[in-house]
Amino acid sequence: MTLPIKPPFPAMEALLVSEIPEGENWEYEPKWDGFRCLAFRDGKTVELQSKSGQSLGRYFPEIVEALVTLKASKFVLDGELVIPVKAGLSFDDLLQRIHPAASRVARLAKETPAQFIVFDLLVDDAGKPIHELPLSKRREKLESFAKKYLVSKSIELSPKTENVTLARKWLSTSGIKLDGVIAKRLDLPYRSGERDGMQKVKRMRTVDCVVGGFRYASKGKVVGSLLLGLYDDDGLLHHVGYTSSFNESEKKQLTKKLEPLIAQPGFTGNKPGGPSRWSTKKTSEWEPLQTKLVVEIQYDHFTGGRFRHGTKFLRWRPDKKPTQCTLAQLEDSES
Repeated sequence: MTLPIKPPFPAMEALLVSEIPEGENWEYEPKWDGFRCLAFRDGKTVELQSKSGQSLGRYFPEIVEALVTLKASKFVLDGELVIPVKAGLSFDDLLQRIHPAASRVARLAKETPAQFIVFDLLVDDAGKPIHELPLSKRREKLESFAKKYLVSKSIELSPKTENVTLARKWLSTSGIKLDGVIAKRLDLPYRSGERDGMQKVKRMRTVDCVVGGFRYASKGKVVGSLLLGLYDDDGLLHHVGYTSSFNESEKKQLTKKLEPLIAQPGFTGNKPGGPSRWSTKKTSEWEPLQTKLVVEIQYDHFTGGRFRHGTKFLRWRPDKKPTQCTLAQLEDSES
């Protein structure tokens, strides 16, 4: 590539904060529920790069095709890969794309085509680097770029606002389509690999879950994580995630509390899967429990029948019946 910026190029990072920042130097954007992606085009060559620097092009051939057909022959864009579905955006369908079989990827690209939502321009259509310009200038150039070239539904410009009231509205409605709100400093250049120019705010929710089982920690015979469950309309208890925010003292107390309750079947619907794809230390073994214990946890996103990330333990709920912990209550909070 002859571009002034070449992959791997560290994406600008966001600092997680609890409140939307305010002030004249802030711009706000929706935080889309997808994969962060930098797109590099140099003539007929297109590269898609993940936030971690990995190549994504082979997994999203329809986006590569859409980018290579743009009339601009040189550019670098920053954005989010998403897959629209009837209910909003599907992160699970995105995960299905990361597969070694090209035939499966090609089939999924036709069945559930992705979109690329663009929110920054780092190299313009003349091949000139503009990432050192402040965001206010880059956004002007991005909007001109979008007006001139983005005619395909596969590639869209992300909305933005400087109105904090609208940003709060986006945050209050996040869940099905949005993952929160991004706040960016208008007066700063693109801060590659840094977190001081961009902040993210997520809408945190709480829900009561049944403890349907647990896993021991990788070291020592103590409880490492609680396995969480919710009942469906047929009375089946489905595994929906875990919580592991415990110190060593709390783990020992949990072990004393839970081991006497070990009993089959634990989960009667979807059960915990195998080891985490991200860690070889976690065991696939889990211990089922009598469905007597209820916990209140905090989470940021629920999709595809499970919590996206790890949850935060808040408190035990001895006043709550396990049968009151249903998927319906959680889905209502997401809508």
